[in-house]
Amino acid sequence: MENSTVPRVVDWVGTQTELGRSDHTAVVNGNILYVWGGCQTVVGQEVTLPSDEMWMYDMESGLWSLSAMSGDVPPLLSQTCSSYLQGHLYVFGGCDGHAHTNQMYRVNLDDREFVWKRLTDTEGTPPSPRDKHSCWVYGERIIYFGGYGCKTVRELNNEKNFTVDHTSWATIGTVIFRFWGWNNEVHMFEPETNSWSEPQTQGACPSPRASHASAVVGSKGYVCGGMDSTLIDLHCLDLDTWTWTQVYSTVGTLPVGRSLHTLTAVSESKLFLFGGLSATGQPLSDAWEFDTRTKEWKQWDHQHKEKPRLWHSAGLGNNGDVIVFGGTQDYTVLMDSVAVLRSPSKNHCADVLIFQTQPYSLLRLCEDCIGQHASVLSDQLMWLPWKLMDGIRKRISYYNVNTGRKKTEAL
Repeated sequence: MENSTVPRVVDWVGTQTELGRSDHTAVVNGNILYVWGGCQTVVGQEVTLPSDEMWMYDMESGLWSLSAMSGDVPPLLSQTCSSYLQGHLYVFGGCDGHAHTNQMYRVNLDDREFVWKRLTDTEGTPPSPRDKHSCWVYGERIIYFGGYGCKTVRELNNEKNFTVDHTSWATIGTVIFRFWGWNNEVHMFEPETNSWSEPQTQGACPSPRASHASAVVGSKGYVCGGMDSTLIDLHCLDLDTWTWTQVYSTVGTLPVGRSLHTLTAVSESKLFLFGGLSATGQPLSDAWEFDTRTKEWKQWDHQHKEKPRLWHSAGLGNNGDVIVFGGTQDYTVLMDSVAVLRSPSKNHCADVLIFQTQPYSLLRLCEDCIGQHASVLSDQLMWLPWKLMDGIRKRISYYNVNTGRKKTEAL
């Protein structure tokens, strides 16, 4: 794309083909959702999207913009892991199309220059190459858990931390004495010192896994799913003492087991679970809330039940909304005599799903009311104080854009 970091506002109707994606990276900073990378299906083939462009969604106005990126631009990556810390987006690991990687990249989102930097000369030993892992951000540190990757015989020093994928011997690579599989390792990166370490954990750790989901509540890191289990499992790591515990629900029904889902912290004691792929291969559209104090799962009744999602992203907006973007609605598994293969998805999504988790303020309710009825209230808008007009204009834009989207989707 053009070598310019000036964001270009784009029309959703004209760019929904470009926007539709799965396996992307997305973080929320203020009122902006930043979206990077991912994959699409083109002529029946799954392709990785460019790594030199950043999409931005203004959650107040509903408008998308696009900006070029420069610097040490990462290779085209799939199944990577991202995090947001001190105004920067960090991207670690993934697959670059040729092999798994353990490289770390960083870009400043606050300066809007979007210049990538590859972090080299780090101290300590980084994790082995991997993908489908997750992370927590706590105490100005990024803590990584799990994933799928390869290890040499020498590196396999603890069978409890690594489960070998026996099908990979026939499908991935030709290097002798290298094993592929899932891990439950914990690694920590400290940006201030540019250093890696591997904390020694204790307690009942989760089994090795990938394609799981994680979130931080207070000083606790939670991880769930990513396993072939009938019901969801939930584990907690105390990020101060490095002690694992398995969390058992005391009352109520449990969500089904799943992978490729999202888990979002929405308050000081609650987690929000959405979508994913069940152990039987069913795309899911259910939403659940978990109370970390009462240990209770509660299923949500929501307006997006007809929109299953997996391989999507989710982040917490300023008003307590969970912002879900992208993903796919299908996931076809093909079987042959050697391995399990995945068929490219045909339904990569470009829409934003909003889940309200907290009551809105009176100001927000008034802005939404005016935005929805702007045509009726057009004469009265000029009476409003100028300090309120910017927010009102954005809400009017938001509802105008969403009305256009709904008309387009109905065609």
